[in-house]
Amino acid sequence: MGFIDGLNYAGIAVFAATGALSASRKQLDIIGFFFLAIVTAVGGGTFRDMILGDLPVFWVKEPAYILVCTGVGALLFFTAHLLESRYVWLLWLDAVGLSAYCVIGAQKGLDATGSPTVAVVTGVLTAAFGGVLRDLLAGEPSVLLRPEIYMTAALAGAATFTLLDAVTLQHTLSSGAGAAVAFLIRGGALRYGWTLAGYRQRPGRHPDEIPGMRR
Repeated sequence: MGFIDGLNYAGIAVFAATGALSASRKQLDIIGFFFLAIVTAVGGGTFRDMILGDLPVFWVKEPAYILVCTGVGALLFFTAHLLESRYVWLLWLDAVGLSAYCVIGAQKGLDATGSPTVAVVTGVLTAAFGGVLRDLLAGEPSVLLRPEIYMTAALAGAATFTLLDAVTLQHTLSSGAGAAVAFLIRGGALRYGWTLAGYRQRPGRHPDEIPGMRR
């Protein structure tokens, strides 16, 4: 198993854990744990493969990924109550998963198209989409709507991997560096509250305030 393959399985397991933790917060049954673990873990990669036309998607080709998700879901069904501040655990594990997936997605996009631009985009999509689905289905506050840096970390990690891979041609080095950059930025955002400047101008008007829109 190569470094990228190991990173992929690690990302699957970590993102599955965040899905299972969301299920525990909603007090779902074990099937609910399985469902959220699987959707969270494979959602981003499925979306990526569909965009790239790489069908069947990765978990259909290698069903072992689903077994990893169900194993993690079952483990947390019996042990999640032992964790204090499960939402904090969810956010930090999500940061680990994002760091792995932004590199995996970038590698997949680069292999499929040879385009650094596509690689960065698929890296960000792979890293973010599963977490978005998890929060939507579990009714959790979306990680995208939290003030701390999120997608920027995935963007930086994917870009670092893509640049170093083009310069060094050493997949292990570029993958490790990309994942480390993404985690340091996202981890710093969680620890220190790093944010990007938000839009500060006049907010959008209510439809009733717009001429011609009143009923």
